[in-house]
Amino acid sequence: MAATLRTYLELVRFSHTIFAMPFAIMSGIIAAHLDLADNPHLSSLHWLKIAVGIVVCMATARTAAMAFNRLVDREIDARNPRTANRHLPKGLLSVSDVQNLVYLSSALFVASTLLFLPNWLPVALSLPVLAWLLGYSYAKRFTPFAHVWLGVALGLTPLAAWIAVRGSAVLVNPSDIVPAFVLALAVTAWVAGFDTIYACQDAAFDTNENLQSLPSRFGIKGALYISGLFHFLAVASLLALPQTTPLVGSYTTWTVCGIAILLVIEHLLVSSRDLSRVNQAFFTVNAVIGLVLLAGISADLWLA
Repeated sequence: MAATLRTYLELVRFSHTIFAMPFAIMSGIIAAHLDLADNPHLSSLHWLKIAVGIVVCMATARTAAMAFNRLVDREIDARNPRTANRHLPKGLLSVSDVQNLVYLSSALFVASTLLFLPNWLPVALSLPVLAWLLGYSYAKRFTPFAHVWLGVALGLTPLAAWIAVRGSAVLVNPSDIVPAFVLALAVTAWVAGFDTIYACQDAAFDTNENLQSLPSRFGIKGALYISGLFHFLAVASLLALPQTTPLVGSYTTWTVCGIAILLVIEHLLVSSRDLSRVNQAFFTVNAVIGLVLLAGISADLWLA
C-alpha cells in the first residue's frame, strides 16, 4: 500500500504543491485578519473548517489537474526522451488507474468546497475552476501561451483562498479582493516565467511535434527574454501589494527584494547555450520563493 501511494504521489509530483500552497496560505491569513475585524466573535471551529478546506481544495484540485495532464499527454510523453520514463509510458500505472485518480480527486475537490458553507461562492465556482485547471492540458495544442494558462491556474489559488474566507464580502465590496488580485497577478507572471524556462528543454521536440510553446515559437533565446519580462511583472506586482492593504508593509517589501535577487539567480543559471542547470533553477530557486514571501507577510501581520 505504501509503495502504491508513493507511485501515485510521484505521478502528480505532489511535492510540487509547495509552489502554490504558500500563496493560498498568505492570501487566506490576510483575508482572515480583515474578517476578524468585521466579525471578532467567529469561533475556532469556523477557522479550523476554513483552514482544512483551503488545504484539501488545493491538494485535490492540483492532483486532479496533474493526473489529467499525465493522462492526456501520455502518448506525447512516450515519444519525448525526457519524459519517456513517466508512469504511464513506462507502464507503472494503467490508463484506468489514472482516470480513477482524476475522477476521485475532482469529486473530492468539489465536495471539499462544502466545508465553506454557508459561504456558497466556493461551491458555485468549483466546476468552472476545475474546468480551467483541466483545460490547461490541451493548451499547448493551440496556443504558445500555455505557460500563461498554467500561471493563471496557480494564480487562482490566492483568489480562491480569499473568497473562501471573505465570502459575500467580495460581492458587496469588490475592492475588498484587490490584494488577492495583486497576489494572483504575481503568481501568474512568476509561474509563466519559470514554466517558460522549463519548456526550453523541449523546444526542438515541440517544434517537431507541432506543439506550441514560447521556446518553439520564439526560440530559446527569445523565450528566456520573455521569461525575464514575466518575472519583472511578478516582482512589480509584489512590490505593489503593500499599497493595497495596510496589513502588509516593510517586511514584505524587503522580502520581495530578496525574491527579485532569487529570480535574477534563476536566470543566471540558464542560457540559450547551456540548459544543463534548468532543473536546479526550476526546483531549487522556485521552491523557496513562496515560503520566503509567506515569511515576510507573516512578519508584517504579526506586527499589525
